[in-house]
Amino acid sequence: MAPKLNVPVGIVFPQAETAGNVVFAREFSIAVEDLGYDQLVLYEHVLGADPAHHTLSGPYTHRSPFWEPFVFFSHVAALTSTIEFVLAVLVLPQRQTALVAKQAATLDLLCNDRFRLGVGVGWNQVEYEALGENFRTRGKRIEEQIPLLRRLWRENLVTHEGKFDAIHHASILPRPNRDIPIWFGGWSDRVLDRLGRLGDGWLAATGSPKTALGRNRILRPEDLQHRIERIKQSAEQSGRDPNEIGISMLVSAVGYEGTVMPFDPGEWVERATQWVEAGATEIIFASVDLDFSPNDHLSVARDLASALDL
Repeated sequence: MAPKLNVPVGIVFPQAETAGNVVFAREFSIAVEDLGYDQLVLYEHVLGADPAHHTLSGPYTHRSPFWEPFVFFSHVAALTSTIEFVLAVLVLPQRQTALVAKQAATLDLLCNDRFRLGVGVGWNQVEYEALGENFRTRGKRIEEQIPLLRRLWRENLVTHEGKFDAIHHASILPRPNRDIPIWFGGWSDRVLDRLGRLGDGWLAATGSPKTALGRNRILRPEDLQHRIERIKQSAEQSGRDPNEIGISMLVSAVGYEGTVMPFDPGEWVERATQWVEAGATEIIFASVDLDFSPNDHLSVARDLASALDL
């Protein structure tokens, strides 16, 4: 049996292969909490686009199902009591900032402070167009949105006049009991610098088995260490304590060389151990994009929990 990782361990809900299966959504959420996982992780997209009509840089299309994350987590919050809900990630710049603040606050209250908001700028220009936002300014917009979210969660009345948002003497109620953690997903140096200035943690990953990995993807633990150093430098330059920024690493079927590897609980736990030794403060496991059945995904969760001695 492998030694305990001694860090929080999460697992991704496999929605892409369990399209609209409400019974499985409930069963999986309850099961992974009972198995001892610390986090249930959900990906999100509002729209999938047809690659026959659009040039897409990501792996998901109009055939890829996604639950709406705030509704999904609110539902399973009533069925669970301890597991943390990690949204990894919400494409924040394509959404209204005040509405996200309201949704996140409501969810965090309903689940008793168990929600983590992961954010990113996304890659699907079709979603931005449909939601009435500008794809080209998404990086600049997210930098305005993060401080505004925190103000809306903290302050009785907010006045903000920015390039993208305007609020005059208004507030959300009820507000959350705390500052909801905001973690960043993404790969570029610009994202890592932004994270060091604004974020509570980094949701890192090696990619999806369905897509070839770009050269800027993390492939080995030593690459993770290099990127962590960049985050720390950005944090220190902003007067922040870099030790307060978490690093969550995704372990999936993507191997160190970008190849798709079969599921082997011992080998997956060994890779997780190497990421922790390289600086990851949390681990997330994902059996998605392997064309598994619902029962296969439950078996993976059980086998990993046993190998981890959860």
